[in-house]
Amino acid sequence: MPNAPAAMPVLDRPYALPERPVDVSVLVPAKDEAENLPLFMEQAAAAFATAPASFEVVVVDDGSIDATWQVLEELATRYPFLRIARHRRRRGIADALRTGYLEARGRVMVFYPADLQYKPEDIPRLVAPILAGDADMVTGYKQGKYEKAFVSRIYNGLSRALFDLPVRDLNSVKAYRREVMDAIPVRPDWHRYRIAIAAAQGFTVTEVPVPLYPRHAGRSKFGIARIPVGVLDMLAVWFELRFGQKPLLLFGMVGAALFIIGVLAGIVALAMLALRDVGVRAVWTVIQTCLILGSIFFAAGLLGEQIAGQRAELRELQRRVDEARGGADDHVERG
Repeated sequence: MPNAPAAMPVLDRPYALPERPVDVSVLVPAKDEAENLPLFMEQAAAAFATAPASFEVVVVDDGSIDATWQVLEELATRYPFLRIARHRRRRGIADALRTGYLEARGRVMVFYPADLQYKPEDIPRLVAPILAGDADMVTGYKQGKYEKAFVSRIYNGLSRALFDLPVRDLNSVKAYRREVMDAIPVRPDWHRYRIAIAAAQGFTVTEVPVPLYPRHAGRSKFGIARIPVGVLDMLAVWFELRFGQKPLLLFGMVGAALFIIGVLAGIVALAMLALRDVGVRAVWTVIQTCLILGSIFFAAGLLGEQIAGQRAELRELQRRVDEARGGADDHVERG
């Protein structure tokens, strides 16, 4: 079960708006983006003015050390569709998106960076398949030249191979129905794989091309050190999707294979000892290693099955709570 955050983020909301229906909430994590936010909001206002759906922008200041928060406070007085929240220390994109989601009122969520590498004018096109009922999720397919194209191609190639997704680019802007974010727990850095996790749960996904531009100001927060972390996260997500429900399927098979190798090696060693009166130390080493490792893997699989059972019980309990809450809400509405 994913670990809950140690503490809730500290939020400031000085410009809360009256509740009103919203179709699309654009979630914008911002870390030291004071120079980009005014132009981002200007372009967003122009894009939303002619869009048929209703939009809001939820910007989460993720522990910025520049004037990001002061800029957001000023912008919130000028743009009525802007909602702002703040982490007083940096918590990462996954937590920032979670905070934005909790603040948002839309039925469609859009993850969009504040650095203007993607223009707000493309947001209506990104959410159009969801609003039309053609898909549950949409990911942008980057168009144009960009600095980390080689790394992105490797990442997307591995993702398609591991997760069998019908989209070419998982490392881009994304849009989801609200139910997708309701259904998927938050784990650090796993926001990159939300599409893969949701697709495994039966949500549909498509893609639309989106142009990619140079950063307007500031510098990228991601360096070469993020590559190994991303690969390990990818493997963790693959394991969760493939064996999270039945860990014994993997560990039991590996343990059984090692046991069989150990037994066969033991039979060979005993035959050689009986027929030739010759003992081979290497064979006995293989026997001991295989039997010990086989026992460890099998025990790990049994332990994993117990954990998977507890997770299934918790999911069922959450489902019943959600159903009870929905029933209570329906009762109130009918009354």
